Amino acid sequence: MNDPDFKQRLGLYWQLVRGDRPIGWLLLLWPTWWGLWLAADGVPPLWPLVVFSLGVWLTRSAGCVINDYADRWLDPQVERTRGRPLATGAVSGREALLVFAALMLVAFALVLTLNRLTIYMSFVGVVLAASYPYLKRYTYLPQVYLGMAFGWGIPMAFAAIQGEVPPVAWVLYVANIFWATAYDTWYAMVDRDDDIRMGARSTAILFGDMDLVAQGVLYACTFTALALVGRQAGLGEAYWWGLGVAVLLVAWQFVIARHRDRDACFRAFLHNHWVGAVVFAGLALALWGD
Repeated sequence: MNDPDFKQRLGLYWQLVRGDRPIGWLLLLWPTWWGLWLAADGVPPLWPLVVFSLGVWLTRSAGCVINDYADRWLDPQVERTRGRPLATGAVSGREALLVFAALMLVAFALVLTLNRLTIYMSFVGVVLAASYPYLKRYTYLPQVYLGMAFGWGIPMAFAAIQGEVPPVAWVLYVANIFWATAYDTWYAMVDRDDDIRMGARSTAILFGDMDLVAQGVLYACTFTALALVGRQAGLGEAYWWGLGVAVLLVAWQFVIARHRDRDACFRAFLHNHWVGAVVFAGLALALWGD
């Protein structure tokens, strides 16, 4: 275990799963917790909370691995990604697939402790996570598909807690799709020039000069859907205060990224962690106060 080569290998795998960059895990965790708390009408049972929280980290890590595997033709040509272990050749494609499989098997083992509906729905989650990275070759909407993959924990949470997926769960899922499309468009704006040069596709390229307008529409749809969730679930004042603060946080993203500078767009992307956290805080407080 003191072998320096072994430690170096573990370090490379840690980089591969983005263990040093928790933002993706957090952006996946918040909507999953939205679903868990809403499904449980308050603090969820301990074991589903543990399963879903660990599952978020495992599936996000697996998603990063399969994303880098799919993009190993593109990442060496992109300024932001050329130092990734697969892009540099420090980790082989075969190693990456083995890491992906190991992570997904552990996640599936956790899901097996839940009810049958949740287990069935997990297969859809695997398909979404494994297929998402390939969409940037064939469609300008991989960010929408990312939202579908990142939000799948929402209906799964309802399935685990309630044994069914009611309409409010799907409205919350749609809200997450709009939100993920918006924040990942900020991310895509960072790489837009490189992606155009390499023939990759994204919403940032699709929206072109209308990107900021499209972002405004996406965030407006996000908050409209979240408002419908609050109304349908009969959530109290704290939830609406949470949404109000989240709107202000999003407005700040437009202020810092209005000139489309790469670093500013990346900061706007990172800032969405606080949006998810504030929405969760409002939701949790509203349910706690009922």
